[in-house]
Amino acid sequence: MRALLNTAGPYTLLILRPGPNRHMEGVEPIIWEHGRRNMRLRAEGSLAIVMPVGDPEVSGIGIFRVSVDEAKALMDDDPCVLAGVLVPEYHAGMSFPGDSL
Repeated sequence: MRALLNTAGPYTLLILRPGPNRHMEGVEPIIWEHGRRNMRLRAEGSLAIVMPVGDPEVSGIGIFRVSVDEAKALMDDDPCVLAGVLVPEYHAGMSFPGDSL
């Protein structure tokens, strides 16, 4: 177990909650661009897990393969965050090489 613990790296759990503009008129194209951006971040390897959630209090969960500061920097340019459609919440964590769903 000690050897495995030495291989752990920084991950960030992102919880996206509905923002004040979640139900504003014209929100669908903004959400679409948010999704396209997530797929790009996933393909580039920084966003390991993308999980839309259909709960009234949680719109989505993401797991980034980067530190909290790096995840915040990435999400600062997210269309839904910029528009107040989603509000991000960050939690630092660690994980191990090879972990997956």
